Amino acid sequence: MTEQALLEIRNLCIEFPSRVGTVRAVNDVSWSINPGETLAILGESGSGKSVSASAVLDLVDTPPAVISRGEILYRGRDLLKTSREERRAINGKKISMIFQDPLAALNPVYPIGWQIAETLRVHGVDKATAHARVIDLLAKVGIDDPERRARQYPHQFSGGQRQRIMIASAIALAPELLIADEPTSALDVTVQAQVLALLKKLQSESGMGMVLITHDLGVVEKVADRVVVMQGGRIVEAGTAHAIMNAPQHPYTRKLLDAMPGRHGFESNTHDAKGRVLLDVDGVSRIYGVEPGKAAQAGPKAIRAVDDASFMLRSGETLGIVGESGSGKSTLARMLLGLDRPTIGTIRFDGSDLHGMSPGETFKVRRRMQFVFQDPTASLNPRMTIAQIVSEPWAIHSDVLPKREWRDGVIGLLERVGLNADHIDRHPHQFSGGQRQRIAIARALALKPEVIVCDEAVSALDVSVQAQVIDLLKQLRSELGLSYIFIAHDLALVRDFATDVVVMYRGRIVEQGKTEAVYDNPQHDYTKRLLSASMAQLPNAA
Repeated sequence: MTEQALLEIRNLCIEFPSRVGTVRAVNDVSWSINPGETLAILGESGSGKSVSASAVLDLVDTPPAVISRGEILYRGRDLLKTSREERRAINGKKISMIFQDPLAALNPVYPIGWQIAETLRVHGVDKATAHARVIDLLAKVGIDDPERRARQYPHQFSGGQRQRIMIASAIALAPELLIADEPTSALDVTVQAQVLALLKKLQSESGMGMVLITHDLGVVEKVADRVVVMQGGRIVEAGTAHAIMNAPQHPYTRKLLDAMPGRHGFESNTHDAKGRVLLDVDGVSRIYGVEPGKAAQAGPKAIRAVDDASFMLRSGETLGIVGESGSGKSTLARMLLGLDRPTIGTIRFDGSDLHGMSPGETFKVRRRMQFVFQDPTASLNPRMTIAQIVSEPWAIHSDVLPKREWRDGVIGLLERVGLNADHIDRHPHQFSGGQRQRIAIARALALKPEVIVCDEAVSALDVSVQAQVIDLLKQLRSELGLSYIFIAHDLALVRDFATDVVVMYRGRIVEQGKTEAVYDNPQHDYTKRLLSASMAQLPNAA
């Protein structure tokens, strides 16, 4: 295989010196990829998969990192022994990369056409040829009206479109090898399917090799030829995708696969519908540019972010809300929390009109409904200790717990969500992503709410950490009688966790009902498309 390999990594070791010793992020890693092949590198955060792949493009800062041993052979040539000038001639032209977060990777002050053209210009392509190539690339990756949209800025595109723009930039010079770092982790299921189909189409047309770094087992099952599994900086298993997914040998690989929602079927999530109604949403619409109560003034071109939504949430239920970006899920969540007002319609919490309350009444209701955000890093104040973060709701609602009991109260909440008492004086940056999300859940529990709204609360987490958080939410639902609004784009996850489901499309609820009934027998064409586009294999309920 070595003679024909497009790229081969041999015995690579990458170390990070620290005050407490040397951390070996990549430890004796070896893998190779051939032209036209897709290699998936699978593992949890911190396993070393991104660091090892970034070293191929010289994107690992040295220092602080030290590449202590190994070779990175591109067509037999060791890239670690080439000059920076030679590496720059290869990077982008022969080897290219798609980054996980396109909004962070794209410059917000330049039009996207200019940014794609920059890739071409630095490799000697003249301005006119570069512009024509940009228009062709945008059309190729499925951006409508490419001539006009090339003049627009990153914020004027959806997440899926921005990822397509990143792909256009990465393939601009027809590279022989494309490294894609979590290219679909934050995308809706239908957009995810479109992006992966596009990458496979481009691969079949050009014969390029593709290294796919991911924690999404559904993606691996769908597109990979071979798989490398990493844990703690080492490769613990490697083989064909079929062998790894169907007959894993290493305990860690089996653990990852077992954490995949629905891998062994689904438990029944049926719930007694006789619980009291906590949320009653009746004919709610949110029309941008129109004041509340004046829906009649909305013109035909008015943007209806949410259009005539109606549903109920009873105590102990988990209502899953699914749909593509722009379907109105998050706008609906904001209205449920009182952060936005409906243009028309009524939202009742425990029988009272949520938007007809006095400020004092609203203040009291908000302690009964809490929010867990998608990104725990952004939602936790980096300057505050965990004790301060979790106890902050008690400072706002001073009648809940006396200040002398705050520290013990924080410790109790941390232990409830699976963290230790000695974590209390640390800061958010000292925790992993899954631990930070547990801290966010502990904060949400501080006021003993009856409803928790989770907006993509686990979408950015590794599959095993995701499973741990979902198990925690299930346990809290059972022990405390909590109800959840669970917004997600992972259909298998919703099937595993939700008792009921609402499907939204372009602001409207097109289907709703008990989760098992909707998944087993979808009625609306859009629901059928969502389920068929899902990367995960959704077996029937066990």
